[in-house]
Amino acid sequence: MFLLLKCFELYIIMFIITARGQTSRGGTGDTIMITSKEIRNIAVIGHSGEGKTTLCEAMLFNGGVIDRMGKVEDGTTVMDFDELEKAKKTSVYTSVAYLMWRGVKINLIDLPGFYDFEGERHEGLAACGGAILVIGANGVLPIGAESVVEYCLKLGKPLIIFINGMDKQNADYAGTLRALREKYAGRLAPIQLPIISGGKMTGYVNAIQEKAYKFSTQGPQETEIPAELKAQMDEMQASLMETAAENDEILLDKYFETGKLTKDEAVHGVRKGIATGNVIPVMAGSALQNRGVINLLDEIVRYMPTANERRNTLATDLLADELINVECEEDGAFAAQVFKTVYDAYSGKLNYIKIFRGGLKTGQVVYNANSGAVERIGQIFALRGKKCELVNELSAGDIGAVNKLTSTDTNHTLCATGTSIVFDPIRFPHPTISLAVKAVNKGDEDKIFAGFNKMREEDYAFTVGKNAETGEMILSGQGEVHLEMLAKKLKQRTGVDVILSEPRIPYRETIRATAVAEGKHKKQSGGHGQYGHCKVRFEPCEAEFEFGDEVVGGAVPRQYILAVEKGLKECTVKGVLAGYPVTGVRAVLFDGSYHDVDSSEMAFKAAAALAYKEGMKNAKPVLLEPVVKLKALVAGEYLGAVMGDISKRRGRISDSAQDGALTTVTAEVPLAEITKYATDLRGMTRGQGRFSTEFLRYEEVPPQIAEKIISENK
Repeated sequence: MFLLLKCFELYIIMFIITARGQTSRGGTGDTIMITSKEIRNIAVIGHSGEGKTTLCEAMLFNGGVIDRMGKVEDGTTVMDFDELEKAKKTSVYTSVAYLMWRGVKINLIDLPGFYDFEGERHEGLAACGGAILVIGANGVLPIGAESVVEYCLKLGKPLIIFINGMDKQNADYAGTLRALREKYAGRLAPIQLPIISGGKMTGYVNAIQEKAYKFSTQGPQETEIPAELKAQMDEMQASLMETAAENDEILLDKYFETGKLTKDEAVHGVRKGIATGNVIPVMAGSALQNRGVINLLDEIVRYMPTANERRNTLATDLLADELINVECEEDGAFAAQVFKTVYDAYSGKLNYIKIFRGGLKTGQVVYNANSGAVERIGQIFALRGKKCELVNELSAGDIGAVNKLTSTDTNHTLCATGTSIVFDPIRFPHPTISLAVKAVNKGDEDKIFAGFNKMREEDYAFTVGKNAETGEMILSGQGEVHLEMLAKKLKQRTGVDVILSEPRIPYRETIRATAVAEGKHKKQSGGHGQYGHCKVRFEPCEAEFEFGDEVVGGAVPRQYILAVEKGLKECTVKGVLAGYPVTGVRAVLFDGSYHDVDSSEMAFKAAAALAYKEGMKNAKPVLLEPVVKLKALVAGEYLGAVMGDISKRRGRISDSAQDGALTTVTAEVPLAEITKYATDLRGMTRGQGRFSTEFLRYEEVPPQIAEKIISENK
């Protein structure tokens, strides 16, 4: 009896796995023979905390990749496998995992939602053929959703919106849909109606298929359409048919004649609209409870473009010196682009590639059109998060990874030998915030530079360098969290601990009046003494530093005049107020005296330093600060808040130009007032604001602020 029960239990488990849609798992060494028509490359995007990684986990579970769903909070998900991600409990890096669903290979690309990791998002979106935007069912348009949608539309990436969290008691599907419609009127196409019972989503109605399903442990089970939803379903169906007709001329003619389309025609029209970006389908469910996820997988297969249906992919043929369109052909000459590089503890350097044409096999020799190197492919991997599964080949349209290529990095194009084409590079965002980096332990500075430069191969969205004026090591990136994670990654990789702090502002000092000073260096201690005497006039000028010679009658010999000039120039490295470099000063030597025996170059340099100290103090020294041109691109609804904030930062607005819904505000702002402007602007604009800066000039610091800076530096 016990044995019979166990056999029955095993049968049930196998039935559930089959119901979840698994068709192939693909173990180590397996080659999954599929064509570009059977591939969907889908990026999963949205703001941090909306449930992207959990949705990926549910899809992988339904595809039979994993036996149970992990949790972000426990650090057990497939996609968030890095130790830093586990500690932070949020996605930091782009990760890839595939599953098989109804004979289709779906490559999921889980992208970080936090703004600071925008560079990772750019990599993932460059490789995908479509995207799923995950938003919470909170009745409002979430922070960051608008910028994600706009970016996908700009790149021509088809998009599905998945309203998540429908298992929560306060879930507001109608309010969320209303907020989306207000922003994207004419594009939104809800393709299902959630069935709500007890305040929670218990199933859904598919408007095109005219069927209702209830959630169960065995997957969606067909049920009767609730009577109270039939009117809404009819209304949604009519709207979808109209949408389908608007995206196909033949269907439009039929719709005008008959007022109706078949189910297949409606699917075709909606699918065509999705491919062109004219239609954004909306679905709902709960990633955490795995509700609505199987339906989402079905719709990805039904509606999202196949890998060979992508829009024109342009590349430069270096041999022919012309722009070409690279078709997704399985039998064409191999061409792929590296969209991400990582270092794996076991596999070493891994290059994530998107194959645009042809196929790639183990042992194949390829040409790197960017570096000019010839590379031999040793191992090819299909990706499932941290797990790299060995495969013998990858076909056109697919995503995978290759390891241990010596001359290949992110953005490089790999192509068949005898050809030489280069795809347009992925555009990475420019750094928006900088912090000073200091080693906790002295002597680790070289290790810091080496460590960060190595990490640059994996992350093109940050820079590291030394500020020539302040002498500080400067780490620049997309936000404070981005820089903090880089510091933690450095310690993880090299063991070097660093401190991040606000960088010193490169202030300058100058003078506003003319003053005369005398410097006399006289010392006698047996034998030859030291004697140098000079009279110098200090006055403002336009140049950084000028030296004048008005000595007459040989009061100071020529060789000592040069010593005075050298001594004064060396002194300008540090001003008399706060020790900042001096600019805009003309020093004129007009008199002095010397001793035939005791005078020397060193003595006159010392005399010049004494004159400098006295003269600069009496010439009304002031502090100067760098002023930059700030250009902020913001939506109209945030314009007032942004302009008011700029004024509070001692900024002067010089122009505002409107371009559609966006306005570019141009202002002149002291650099000291915008050291963390990236974080502040995101807060004011719900993540939509963008800005750039450009150095303009130095201006005098207001007296009250100058006093504080001088006091701090003393």
